[in-house]
This record gives sequence, C-alpha cells and structure tokens, in this order.
Amino acid sequence: MSFDTLGLRADILRAVSELGYTQPTPIQQQAIPAVLKGGDLLAGAQTGTGKTAGFTLPILQRLMDNPRTTTGKPVIRVLVLTPTRELAAQVEESIAQYGKYLPLKSMVMFGGVGINPQIDKLRRGVDILVSTPGRLLDHVSQRTVDLSKVEILVLDEADRMLDMGFIRDIRKILALLPKQRQNLLFSATFSNEIKALADGLLNKPALIEVARRNATADTVAQKVYPVDRERKRELLAKLITDHNWYQVLVFTRTKHGANRLAEQLDKQGIPSMAIHGNKSQGARTKALSEFKSGKLQVLVATDIAARGIDINELPHVVNFELPNVAEDYVHRIGRTGRAGCDGEAVSLVCVDELKLLAGIERLIKRSLPKEIVPGFEVDPRIKPEPIQNGRNGPGGRGGQRQGQRQGQRRDGAVRVSADGGGNRRSSGNGNGNSNGQLRRTPA
Repeated sequence: MSFDTLGLRADILRAVSELGYTQPTPIQQQAIPAVLKGGDLLAGAQTGTGKTAGFTLPILQRLMDNPRTTTGKPVIRVLVLTPTRELAAQVEESIAQYGKYLPLKSMVMFGGVGINPQIDKLRRGVDILVSTPGRLLDHVSQRTVDLSKVEILVLDEADRMLDMGFIRDIRKILALLPKQRQNLLFSATFSNEIKALADGLLNKPALIEVARRNATADTVAQKVYPVDRERKRELLAKLITDHNWYQVLVFTRTKHGANRLAEQLDKQGIPSMAIHGNKSQGARTKALSEFKSGKLQVLVATDIAARGIDINELPHVVNFELPNVAEDYVHRIGRTGRAGCDGEAVSLVCVDELKLLAGIERLIKRSLPKEIVPGFEVDPRIKPEPIQNGRNGPGGRGGQRQGQRQGQRRDGAVRVSADGGGNRRSSGNGNGNSNGQLRRTPA
C-alpha cells in the first residue's frame, strides 16, 4: 500500500513524498481512513509507529475539504494536547512539514518560555494549535485564546497525560470546547483509566490497536545486568567504554539522580548531560541538540523529560534504575528499535529492584536474559532496601497522584513537577526542542 491510495490531496502527498516517505505504517493505514470519515477514534500504538502522521495527515485533509466560510483571520479549528514540550514541538513541526503547501497556520505553545510572543501569534490567527495543558490554561485564564470554534480535538499520549496528573486540566479544557466535534485519543497503553476517559469523551469510536498491549518491539534486544546498587555507575561506565557506545539514553528515577550521574560520567571522560523538568528551556534544547547530532555521548533523563525524544536510529537505552511502574519500562525502551532499526536496551538491576523486575517480566510476558559482568558479581550479603524516591515514591501510582493533587495549581501559574521529587516549577509540561533528524517512519 502507498500513501496515494489513502485519499489524500496531491499537495499533502507532495509534502510526504519530499520527506522521503512512500509507504504508510500499519497505524497510518488504519487511522488515516478512520479520521477522514469524521468519527471519533481510540488508537493504541507503541512509540515509533508513526502515529503523529496517522492523525496529522487526515486532519489537514479534512480542514481543506471543509474550509471556513468566514473571512478575516483564521480561528482555531484543531486542538492537539500533548503531555510535554518536546512532544508538542515535534507534533507541530510535523504539521508544518506535511502542510507546507497548504494555506493553514499552526503554532505550538508550552511553558518555560515567554507568553507574549504566543499571545501575538494567537491574535494573528491560527488554524491548528498544539499545546501542553498547563500553558493552554494560562492563556485561558488571560482570555488570550478562543476555543469556541474547535472542530477536532486530539489527545496525544493520553496515558502519559494521566500519569502526569493532567486529568483535571483536561476536564477544564473539554468544558471550553464545542460539544459537536471530532475526538481522537491516542495512547500507548489501554489502562482502566484510559478506558474511563475514552468512555466519557468518545462517541462510538473506531478502535485501532496495532501492537499487542504493553508489547515491546522485536527489534529491541533486552538484557539485565545484576549489580550491587553502589557499583551501578562503575558498571555503566565500563559498558559504555568497553563497547564504545554512543548516543546512550540513560534513565534514572529522579532529577537529582540524573544530575549526579551525568556529572560523574562527565568527570570520567564520558561526555554527558542531564535533562529533566528543572532544567531551563535553553539547557534542554542544547542537551537534546547535541545528543541528536552525536556530539553528546550520554543523555541522562527522567521518564517525563524523555517523553517525546525522537532520534533517528537511537542505538542504546539503559535503565540505570528500573521504573516504579512496569508500563514505563515499555515506554523507555520504545525510544530505541524504531522504524525497523535494531536497538539495545539494558537494565542495571540491584537487589532493591528484583520485585520491580518481576513486575516488568509479567507485563511483557517474557523473562529477560541476565548477564553478570566479571568483577561485578552480586554480593549476596547485601539486603534489599526500600525505594523511597522516584516517580511514584513508596506509595506507587496513587501516592504520586495524591502528591500532584496536593500541589495542583489553582491560578494557572504553578504546577507540580511530575518527574520525581514534588518540586514546583512553572506551568510548562516537559521538554523543549523539535528539530531532530529525519526518521524513516513519519512522526
């Protein structure tokens, strides 16, 4: 099947072709016709499957097929909500690329940058708005955005938005939209909470699920290295050096842990930087740019900060610490092995994390191979200790959400950071940067 058979306009197909894409991915083959029909859609797809083009291309088509009859500046007809800055920037970049030959205006909004340039652009008129929930509500509170004409709503990575505690923000935004609209919900996993959200939002939706729920890609080679907790950094440095790994994305549970690990690796001669919610927009953009270009050997990230990182043929993902929630393991390693390319995902597991590892293996329905590196044999005398910090802390998902509810912003000015620790930050919701390398699979 080619894009030519999906009923898209010649000027959209021209843009797609110029980007080097000829055949749609499975999610695109199913989503594009479903969206073109105008009905609601519930789509499940792992990261790296091309889901962004799956909704962007047919949305552009629908806007052109049903032009606004009103004259004057454009009104917001499409609203795309994403959990993080990086993902928002990536989605809007895709819209601009695919719609380069169309007379449609798009823009991206997120926190961490000045609001006045966004206000100016909104005043000039926008057809398609991509935004994080927090910054959108900032504009709502200042009455600088009009959502009364929205025809299509997209909730991208809805599972992550719920994990980050945005459900209240989403409900506030939904209350501002016209009741008659097309709703598209995309999620990597179908938890009970996602199903509940879908039941309340979608009207007789088409259902698309292109990968087994919570499956890991066959193109990712997974391995576990048992190691004592105090020797993880030493082992990581050895693996990177011995195997000459470059472009290594390393996950920690907390922002403090990411900072500390990046500093330690950098001192050992392994160029490393950390990325998380407390980093400035400029620092995040710089780190991502250098990592994508290959100048930076290691990028250490928290779960939330890494969401939306999109790198062509990223070869290595390392779980320096296992996530508290098993589903996040799938999200983490989904950063590699994309678009049919091979990737490697390794996990450094200490005695504290054996229960987390067992939960991950139950979720993905497979046992992960273990390899002990000579000289790093596990000391059986070391007893497990509680994992006190991390995305959820000792209370698990519920504990995390409770913490977020306690810090829920009231005036659109302050939001609790969701990548560990409960530190406050401005209402931006993730990371920045958009200009990554072109991938074989449309975004």
